[in-house]
Amino acid sequence: MSTLVLALEGNEVLAERIGGLIQAPVGRVRSRRFPDGETYLRVEPDCSGQRVLLACTLAHPDDKVLPLVFVADAARAMGAVRVGLVAPYLAYMRQDRQFQAGEAVTSRTIGGLLSKYVDWLVTVDPHLHRYHSLAEIYTVPCRVVHAAPALAAWIAAHVDRPVLVGPDEESEQWVSIVAALAQAPYLVLRKVRHGDRVVDVSAPDIAAHRDRTPVVVDDIVSTAGTMIETVRALLRARLSAPVCVAVHALFAGGADAALRAAGAARVVTTTSVPHATNAIDVVPLLAEAIRELE
Repeated sequence: MSTLVLALEGNEVLAERIGGLIQAPVGRVRSRRFPDGETYLRVEPDCSGQRVLLACTLAHPDDKVLPLVFVADAARAMGAVRVGLVAPYLAYMRQDRQFQAGEAVTSRTIGGLLSKYVDWLVTVDPHLHRYHSLAEIYTVPCRVVHAAPALAAWIAAHVDRPVLVGPDEESEQWVSIVAALAQAPYLVLRKVRHGDRVVDVSAPDIAAHRDRTPVVVDDIVSTAGTMIETVRALLRARLSAPVCVAVHALFAGGADAALRAAGAARVVTTTSVPHATNAIDVVPLLAEAIRELE
């Protein structure tokens, strides 16, 4: 049984890379907007009797989820045997409980919706805070690709005498794994969040690391508020300008430029979300996970 890779809009490079690695052809999703704002979609070529793999990272998800569902449903109606989803960035994971009456727990909603239209899911380091695994909100087989080995390899190869820095207590378990793989020490800062864009960060005693290059590591960078305050705290402690490394490059509202203006020596991210800062390739890891599920 053959596999056909389909790229949702903006994911063409991802689809071509995956297709090349798993030796599968890449089809086309034709799309256009009707005058009333609705979306027209058409899958090419005929995928009857094939496995279909949808490539769609879900940064800025409100423009992507409906087309994704439409394409999955169209492929199934055409006769696709299985429909899988490769979403390197998985959206709507932050809202994992109801903090105030009436709030939508969007992580559960999106998990339930996508589970109705795809047979399996591959993603990279989803933001699992109060969930132990994706199985709590997705009812289809899921494979989580861990970017830590790729981050550690890049740091070991490109940073002289690194010390890894976690921006808050929540990051310690993850940062400690990257540090161990990179064979580098690490430290963790304390964070107090005052809102979506206001964050205070305090540094522990870091005098012992002043001869090292700090590497700030985080999973998601959106407004970059936490990273910016972390960079400033490290510079106040008279460490050298830090390198900032993240898995998912969301960078809302020019946050990458703000991060460099705060004093970051370099900003590096993985290829989970297309961005100019991409330097760490996770697509080969995605291909390995795809082979396990096919």
